[in-house]
Amino acid sequence: MHFAFDEAQEELRAQARAFLAEHSGSEQVRRAMASEQGFDPGVWKQLSSELGWTALLVPEAYGGLGLGMVELAALVEVMGEALLCAPFFSSVCLGAQALLVAGSEAQKQEYLPAIAEGALLATLADLEPNGRFDASGIEAVAAPAPGGFALSGVKRYVVDGHCAELLVVATRREGSAGQEGVSLFLVPARTPGVQRRALPTLDSTRRLAEVELRDVRVPAGALLGDAERGWQALERIRDLGAVALAAEQVGGAQRCLDLSVAYAKERVQFGRPIGTFQAIQHKCADVMVAVEAARSGAYWAACVAAEGGAELAAAASLAKCTASEAFFRSAAESLQIHGGVGFTWEYDVHLYFKRARGGESLLGDPAWHRERVARQLGL
Repeated sequence: MHFAFDEAQEELRAQARAFLAEHSGSEQVRRAMASEQGFDPGVWKQLSSELGWTALLVPEAYGGLGLGMVELAALVEVMGEALLCAPFFSSVCLGAQALLVAGSEAQKQEYLPAIAEGALLATLADLEPNGRFDASGIEAVAAPAPGGFALSGVKRYVVDGHCAELLVVATRREGSAGQEGVSLFLVPARTPGVQRRALPTLDSTRRLAEVELRDVRVPAGALLGDAERGWQALERIRDLGAVALAAEQVGGAQRCLDLSVAYAKERVQFGRPIGTFQAIQHKCADVMVAVEAARSGAYWAACVAAEGGAELAAAASLAKCTASEAFFRSAAESLQIHGGVGFTWEYDVHLYFKRARGGESLLGDPAWHRERVARQLGL
C-alpha cells in the first residue's frame, strides 16, 4: 500500500512545524516545565482558538473541524518532534475521544464545543495504584445513590489530572469482577469529594496526577455509555489514545535521530567528524530503520482507526509497542553519540530521553501490548 499525505495534511504539518518552531523551542519547553501548570496558557490559547487544533477530531455539528485519526496522527507527530508541553494529548486524544466513543447526544452537546474551543480541559482517569491495565485493575467503586451514583477510589498517573476540568473516571460495581460491572462517568473536577495532587515524575514535560474520589456524588446523567458495560468503550478509548501516542513517539524518535546526525557531523575527534566512524554510522542506520518501522505501524493503525477497522486493538498495540521501543532506543543512542554532554542541562537530548521513558508505560508498556497481541492470536 502506498501511503502519502494529501495537500491539506501536508499544509497542516507545515503550519504546525512553523508554529512550534517559534513557540515550542528549547527555551519555551524549559519554561513550561518549570511552571505550575506545566504549559503556557498563552500558547494553549493560540493553538486552540486561533489554529483550531483542539477542534480537529470534534465533528462539525459540535463546533469542530470533523477531521480524522490520520490528521490527528500527522499533527501529534510534529508535536512529538517539538516536545510540546500542552494538555493536547489528555484533552483531545483521551477526553474528547471518550465522549466521541461513548457519549450520549446530550453529553456531546454539553462538552465537545468547549473542548473544541480549548476552553475545557478533559482527561481519562482509569489507571489505579495497582498499575494493572486489564479489567481487574479497576477497583474504584460506583454505588447507587439518591439521584445518581457515589464514586469512591483512587486513580493514579492521570495525564494532566492536576489541571483538567473534566475527568472520565472508570469504576466498577462493588462485588463485580473482570470486565463485568465496569462503568464510565463524567466527573467535573470541582465536584465535592474530588481531591487531586500532581505527582513527581521523571518527565516534567508531561504532568501526571493522583485523583482521589471520596464519596463523590454524581447525577445519573454523568454515566458515560451503558451502565456496567463500559469496559469495551474504555478499551477503544485506550486504543485510540495509544495510536495518537505512538505517532507522537515517532516524532520524538525522529528528532533524536536528527540531533544525533547533526552532532555526529560537527563533533570532531582524532581529527575527523565522529560521523565518519562506522560505529556511529551503524548506530544511526539502525535507529533510522527502527524509526521508519514505527512510523509505518503508527500510520497503519491511524488508517485502521479512521476506517473503523475491526483490527484496531491489534493495530494499536503493534503501533504503541513499536513506537515506544523505537523512541527509547533513538533517545538512548543519541545520548551515547553525544557522550557525557548529552545528559547535561544545556542539551535537549535528556529531555527526549525522559519523555521516551515516561511514555513507554503510558497506556501500556511494550511487554503488555505484545502479550495482548499474542492473546488475540490465540498464542
